[in-house]
Amino acid sequence: MTAWRALVQLGDLALTLPAGAAIGAWLLAWRAQRPAAAWALLFAAGIGLVGASKIAYLAWGAGWPVLSFKAPSGHAAGVAAVFPMLFYLLLYGAGARLRTAGAVAGLALGALVAVLLVLRQEHSAAEALAGWITGALVSVTAIVASGPLPPARPLAALVWFALVFAGSAWLMQSAHVGYWMLGAARVLSGNTQLFPLGLD
Repeated sequence: MTAWRALVQLGDLALTLPAGAAIGAWLLAWRAQRPAAAWALLFAAGIGLVGASKIAYLAWGAGWPVLSFKAPSGHAAGVAAVFPMLFYLLLYGAGARLRTAGAVAGLALGALVAVLLVLRQEHSAAEALAGWITGALVSVTAIVASGPLPPARPLAALVWFALVFAGSAWLMQSAHVGYWMLGAARVLSGNTQLFPLGLD
């Protein structure tokens, strides 16, 4: 696997979904209940929007052909949602400038993944941009909504992050999300022949 492909794989749902759940656990262990709830709602909404868009295209071809747009990129959305929040929390105790820089670095990583997806012809520019915007809205809104966090509890937070991440990653091995999306599209539309979509 090339370095560029490895970067793109950072947005795989098998990584970003466990990471998103683990961030919520981290915040709860930090005794930051409201930020944890805000993160959970925003992350679920962002992932849900991407998933619903893909199902809508599979079922009814709901896209914009003129822009070569089928659905937002899940990889771009995942990276732009998870990594700014992760870097922000990792650097929280280092001061406002560094934690803000961490969030910006996460957004830049998401933008890089979006560009790579277009260069590798895995997504159109519109799909990659829509994915990045979706993820960025999730992370930036969650950071702004979190406000000042309680005094850090780094050991407990990191332990819970690791436990939840490992457990969620193990569960994702048998989740077969693409299969369930195809099934949902067939049930909702009543069509056995679906519109082709490269699920990411």
